[in-house]
Amino acid sequence: MTIAKATAVYIDGYNLYYGRIRGTAFKWLDVVTLFDRLLHDQDPTTDLLHVRYFTAPALGRFATHKQASEIGQTTYLRALAHTHPQRFTTTLGKHSWDKGGTLLAEFVSGQPYDRTRRVRVWKLEEKQTDVNLALAMYRDAASARYQQLVVCSNDSDIAPALAAIREDFPTIVLGMVTPRRPPVDGEADRRVSVSLSRCADWIRHYILDDELAAAQLPERVRKPGKAIDKPGHW
Repeated sequence: MTIAKATAVYIDGYNLYYGRIRGTAFKWLDVVTLFDRLLHDQDPTTDLLHVRYFTAPALGRFATHKQASEIGQTTYLRALAHTHPQRFTTTLGKHSWDKGGTLLAEFVSGQPYDRTRRVRVWKLEEKQTDVNLALAMYRDAASARYQQLVVCSNDSDIAPALAAIREDFPTIVLGMVTPRRPPVDGEADRRVSVSLSRCADWIRHYILDDELAAAQLPERVRKPGKAIDKPGHW
Protein backbone atom coordinates (compact mmCIF):
# COMPACT_ATOMS: atom_id res chain seq x y z
CA MET A 1 0.00 0.00 0.00
CA THR A 2 1.30 3.45 -0.96
CA ILE A 3 1.60 5.83 1.98
CA ALA A 4 0.67 9.46 1.32
CA LYS A 5 3.40 11.98 2.03
CA ALA A 6 1.92 14.77 4.19
CA THR A 7 3.25 18.03 2.77
CA ALA A 8 3.20 21.75 3.50
CA VAL A 9 4.22 24.53 1.10
CA TYR A 10 5.70 27.90 2.12
CA ILE A 11 5.44 30.72 -0.43
CA ASP A 12 7.40 33.96 -0.30
CA GLY A 13 4.70 36.06 -1.96
CA TYR A 14 6.97 38.90 -3.07
CA ASN A 15 9.59 36.49 -4.38
CA LEU A 16 6.93 34.65 -6.37
CA TYR A 17 5.44 37.89 -7.69
CA TYR A 18 8.64 39.63 -8.73
CA GLY A 19 10.39 36.46 -9.83
CA ARG A 20 7.61 34.93 -11.92
CA ILE A 21 4.21 36.67 -11.94
CA ARG A 22 4.93 40.37 -12.50
CA GLY A 23 4.28 41.47 -16.07
CA THR A 24 2.13 38.42 -16.88
CA ALA A 25 -1.60 37.78 -17.11
CA PHE A 26 -1.40 35.18 -14.32
CA LYS A 27 -1.77 37.32 -11.18
CA TRP A 28 -5.14 35.74 -10.21
CA LEU A 29 -3.25 32.56 -9.37
CA ASP A 30 -4.72 29.71 -7.34
CA VAL A 31 -1.51 28.74 -5.56
CA VAL A 32 -3.08 25.71 -3.88
CA THR A 33 -4.17 24.22 -7.20
CA LEU A 34 -0.81 25.09 -8.76
CA PHE A 35 1.18 23.31 -6.07
CA ASP A 36 -1.22 20.37 -5.95
CA ARG A 37 -0.30 19.74 -9.59
CA LEU A 38 3.40 20.57 -9.39
CA LEU A 39 3.95 18.33 -6.38
CA HIS A 40 1.91 15.47 -7.80
CA ASP A 41 4.09 15.59 -10.92
CA GLN A 42 7.17 15.51 -8.68
CA ASP A 43 5.87 12.68 -6.49
CA PRO A 44 2.39 11.15 -6.95
CA THR A 45 2.30 10.15 -3.26
CA THR A 46 2.30 13.81 -2.16
CA ASP A 47 -0.66 14.86 -0.02
CA LEU A 48 -0.67 18.67 0.09
CA LEU A 49 -2.25 19.56 3.42
CA HIS A 50 -1.39 23.24 3.74
CA VAL A 51 -0.11 26.23 1.77
CA ARG A 52 1.30 29.06 3.86
CA TYR A 53 1.64 32.38 2.05
CA PHE A 54 3.94 35.09 3.39
CA THR A 55 3.84 38.70 2.22
CA ALA A 56 3.47 42.30 3.36
CA PRO A 57 0.50 44.60 2.74
CA ALA A 58 0.73 46.58 -0.49
CA LEU A 59 1.27 50.31 0.01
CA GLY A 60 -0.80 52.39 -2.38
CA ARG A 61 1.36 55.49 -2.04
CA PHE A 62 4.26 53.62 -3.68
CA ALA A 63 2.28 51.44 -6.11
CA THR A 64 1.60 52.03 -9.81
CA HIS A 65 -2.14 51.62 -9.31
CA LYS A 66 -2.21 53.45 -5.97
CA GLN A 67 -5.16 52.46 -3.75
CA ALA A 68 -6.31 49.87 -6.29
CA SER A 69 -3.13 47.90 -5.58
CA GLU A 70 -4.04 47.59 -1.90
CA ILE A 71 -7.59 46.57 -2.75
CA GLY A 72 -6.34 44.09 -5.36
CA GLN A 73 -4.03 42.33 -2.92
CA THR A 74 -6.69 42.14 -0.20
CA THR A 75 -9.23 40.82 -2.70
CA TYR A 76 -6.82 38.16 -3.94
CA LEU A 77 -6.00 36.87 -0.47
CA ARG A 78 -9.72 36.77 0.43
CA ALA A 79 -10.45 34.77 -2.72
CA LEU A 80 -7.78 32.20 -1.85
CA ALA A 81 -8.90 31.93 1.77
CA HIS A 82 -12.52 31.40 0.69
CA THR A 83 -11.62 28.86 -2.01
CA HIS A 84 -9.35 26.82 0.29
CA PRO A 85 -10.47 27.55 3.87
CA GLN A 86 -8.76 24.49 5.36
CA ARG A 87 -5.56 24.55 3.32
CA PHE A 88 -4.54 28.20 2.84
CA THR A 89 -3.32 30.77 5.36
CA THR A 90 -1.61 34.15 5.05
CA THR A 91 1.02 35.64 7.33
CA LEU A 92 1.63 39.37 6.89
CA GLY A 93 4.84 41.23 7.60
CA LYS A 94 5.29 44.95 7.04
CA HIS A 95 7.15 47.59 5.04
CA SER A 96 9.53 50.21 6.33
CA TRP A 97 10.94 53.36 4.77
CA ASP A 98 12.67 56.55 5.80
CA LYS A 99 10.12 59.35 5.57
CA GLY A 100 12.93 61.79 4.85
CA GLY A 101 14.36 59.65 2.08
CA THR A 102 17.58 57.63 2.05
CA LEU A 103 20.92 58.94 0.78
CA LEU A 104 22.57 56.60 -1.73
CA ALA A 105 25.51 57.01 -4.06
CA GLU A 106 24.44 58.18 -7.53
CA PHE A 107 25.12 55.92 -10.48
CA VAL A 108 26.88 57.68 -13.35
CA SER A 109 27.54 55.58 -16.45
CA GLY A 110 31.25 55.13 -17.08
CA GLN A 111 32.24 56.64 -13.74
CA PRO A 112 33.59 54.78 -10.67
CA TYR A 113 31.66 54.60 -7.43
CA ASP A 114 31.82 57.92 -5.57
CA ARG A 115 30.29 57.92 -2.10
CA THR A 116 30.48 61.73 -1.92
CA ARG A 117 28.10 62.08 -4.87
CA ARG A 118 24.81 61.08 -3.33
CA VAL A 119 21.12 61.52 -4.05
CA ARG A 120 18.10 61.15 -1.77
CA VAL A 121 15.71 58.37 -2.79
CA TRP A 122 12.69 56.49 -1.51
CA LYS A 123 13.90 53.11 -0.26
CA LEU A 124 11.06 50.73 0.54
CA GLU A 125 11.98 47.55 2.41
CA GLU A 126 9.82 44.52 3.13
CA LYS A 127 10.27 43.27 6.68
CA GLN A 128 9.61 39.97 8.47
CA THR A 129 8.59 37.82 5.49
CA ASP A 130 11.72 35.67 5.44
CA VAL A 131 11.78 35.41 9.25
CA ASN A 132 8.10 34.47 9.43
CA LEU A 133 8.54 31.86 6.70
CA ALA A 134 11.62 30.35 8.32
CA LEU A 135 9.98 30.13 11.74
CA ALA A 136 6.86 28.52 10.29
CA MET A 137 8.91 25.88 8.49
CA TYR A 138 10.93 25.03 11.57
CA ARG A 139 7.89 24.83 13.84
CA ASP A 140 6.08 22.60 11.35
CA ALA A 141 9.14 20.36 11.14
CA ALA A 142 9.19 20.08 14.93
CA SER A 143 5.46 19.28 15.03
CA ALA A 144 5.99 15.97 13.18
CA ARG A 145 2.80 16.60 11.17
CA TYR A 146 4.56 16.58 7.81
CA GLN A 147 6.91 14.29 5.96
CA GLN A 148 7.76 16.92 3.35
CA LEU A 149 8.23 20.71 3.42
CA VAL A 150 8.44 22.66 0.17
CA VAL A 151 9.54 26.27 -0.14
CA CYS A 152 8.76 28.56 -3.07
CA SER A 153 11.48 31.19 -2.90
CA ASN A 154 14.91 32.03 -4.23
CA ASP A 155 15.87 34.15 -1.22
CA SER A 156 19.08 32.95 0.38
CA ASP A 157 18.13 34.62 3.69
CA ILE A 158 16.11 31.52 4.63
CA ALA A 159 19.00 29.12 3.98
CA PRO A 160 20.05 28.93 7.67
CA ALA A 161 16.55 27.74 8.61
CA LEU A 162 16.60 25.04 5.93
CA ALA A 163 20.05 23.93 7.06
CA ALA A 164 18.80 23.68 10.66
CA ILE A 165 15.80 21.60 9.57
CA ARG A 166 18.09 19.36 7.54
CA GLU A 167 20.30 18.79 10.60
CA ASP A 168 17.61 18.52 13.30
CA PHE A 169 14.96 16.59 11.32
CA PRO A 170 16.90 14.49 8.78
CA THR A 171 13.91 12.32 7.83
CA ILE A 172 11.89 15.27 6.50
CA VAL A 173 12.08 15.75 2.73
CA LEU A 174 12.91 19.33 1.74
CA GLY A 175 11.75 20.49 -1.69
CA MET A 176 12.33 23.76 -3.50
CA VAL A 177 10.34 25.40 -6.29
CA THR A 178 12.14 28.46 -7.61
CA PRO A 179 9.84 31.23 -8.89
CA ARG A 180 11.60 31.70 -12.20
CA ARG A 181 10.73 31.73 -15.88
CA PRO A 182 12.24 29.13 -18.19
CA PRO A 183 15.40 30.48 -19.84
CA VAL A 184 15.04 32.42 -23.07
CA ASP A 185 17.86 32.57 -25.60
CA GLY A 186 19.70 35.87 -25.43
CA GLU A 187 18.30 36.88 -22.03
CA ALA A 188 20.09 36.81 -18.68
CA ASP A 189 18.85 34.03 -16.41
CA ARG A 190 18.46 34.51 -12.65
CA ARG A 191 20.46 31.82 -10.90
CA VAL A 192 19.03 29.43 -8.36
CA SER A 193 20.30 30.29 -4.88
CA VAL A 194 23.20 27.93 -4.22
CA SER A 195 22.80 28.15 -0.43
CA LEU A 196 19.15 27.07 -0.73
CA SER A 197 19.75 24.33 -3.25
CA ARG A 198 22.39 22.73 -1.01
CA CYS A 199 19.68 22.06 1.58
CA ALA A 200 17.08 20.63 -0.81
CA ASP A 201 16.39 17.00 -1.61
CA TRP A 202 14.88 18.08 -4.92
CA ILE A 203 14.53 21.31 -6.90
CA ARG A 204 12.11 22.46 -9.57
CA HIS A 205 13.93 25.21 -11.42
CA TYR A 206 11.06 26.87 -13.33
CA ILE A 207 7.31 27.40 -13.38
CA LEU A 208 5.87 27.27 -16.90
CA ASP A 209 3.32 29.68 -18.38
CA ASP A 210 1.00 26.77 -19.17
CA GLU A 211 1.08 25.69 -15.53
CA LEU A 212 0.21 29.19 -14.33
CA ALA A 213 -2.55 29.59 -16.92
CA ALA A 214 -4.14 26.28 -15.89
CA ALA A 215 -4.24 27.29 -12.21
CA GLN A 216 -6.18 30.56 -12.32
CA LEU A 217 -9.05 31.30 -9.96
CA PRO A 218 -12.49 31.87 -11.52
CA GLU A 219 -12.90 35.53 -12.47
CA ARG A 220 -15.81 35.58 -10.01
CA VAL A 221 -15.37 33.57 -6.83
CA ARG A 222 -18.88 32.91 -5.56
CA LYS A 223 -19.62 32.95 -1.86
CA PRO A 224 -22.55 33.70 0.46
CA GLY A 225 -23.24 37.41 0.22
CA LYS A 226 -21.11 39.44 -2.17
CA ALA A 227 -18.96 37.50 -4.64
CA ILE A 228 -15.22 38.16 -4.95
CA ASP A 229 -14.29 39.49 -8.40
CA LYS A 230 -10.90 39.54 -10.05
CA PRO A 231 -9.52 43.12 -9.93
CA GLY A 232 -9.92 44.93 -13.23
CA HIS A 233 -6.25 45.95 -13.53
CA TRP A 234 -5.10 42.34 -13.00
